[in-house]
Amino acid sequence: MLRVAVPRAACFLAFWIFVAGTDAADLIVGVLAVVAATWASLRLLPPGPGRLNFFALARLAPRFLYQSVVAGAEVAWRALDPRLPLAPGFVIYRPRLPPGTAQDTFCTIMSMLPGTLPSGTDESGALVIHCLDKTQPVAEQLAEEESLLMRALGSESADG
Repeated sequence: MLRVAVPRAACFLAFWIFVAGTDAADLIVGVLAVVAATWASLRLLPPGPGRLNFFALARLAPRFLYQSVVAGAEVAWRALDPRLPLAPGFVIYRPRLPPGTAQDTFCTIMSMLPGTLPSGTDESGALVIHCLDKTQPVAEQLAEEESLLMRALGSESADG
């Protein structure tokens, strides 16, 4: 538990110092806030199996930012240019990540991909993805993104 609590507390303290500064009175309140935030963090998001792979996470972050910009531009372009084909519809995707925080993170990343938006699950638990163009290789792209996220999260089944 300490292996998880200390880095979280350090991040909360760094954020506190960034927002409030290093005045002694502010730091006293900040330490109390850090303790409360760390406790709440551990209760709401307990440590799970696996370990973050910071190298894989460093590769994932710029890709995520790039795809966020591309998604916005592509959606705007398709919406404003009537010549671009749209084939909206739904694609079913069966994620390898189990339901929970990791799958929620994957859905957040997925919502930043050009023209895709997770819109729920079907009766079997597979994700239902709304697409602007269902003729594109949406499932293959999602599988690649999920694999990258699984590596970043230290999932043991990232390759299988």
